[in-house]
Amino acid sequence: MSWIEAHAEGVLVRLLVQPKASRSEWVGLHGEGDGARMKLRVAAPPVDGEANAEVVRFVRKSLKSAGVRDARLVRGETAKQKDVLLTGATFAAVRAALAPFVSI
Repeated sequence: MSWIEAHAEGVLVRLLVQPKASRSEWVGLHGEGDGARMKLRVAAPPVDGEANAEVVRFVRKSLKSAGVRDARLVRGETAKQKDVLLTGATFAAVRAALAPFVSI
């Protein structure tokens, strides 16, 4: 499994989320190979679903230019490792939008 995959309903992005950051921002890839995840810092605490809501809001807003219409948390509601399903955008568009944060 890669950190980004085409999915029947859109694009699946695997995240490693760091809550309580000073601001919400993409950080870059964390890990290698099949265990790699895109690291995301969010400026919300992990209390009462606030961090999850900020993950969805930030991902949707930051990838809007790639055609993302909606973002939905599909795995990891209570964990730092989360999977987000993006709809409305192609795999290539999402990967290109996140390319600046991927160091190869």
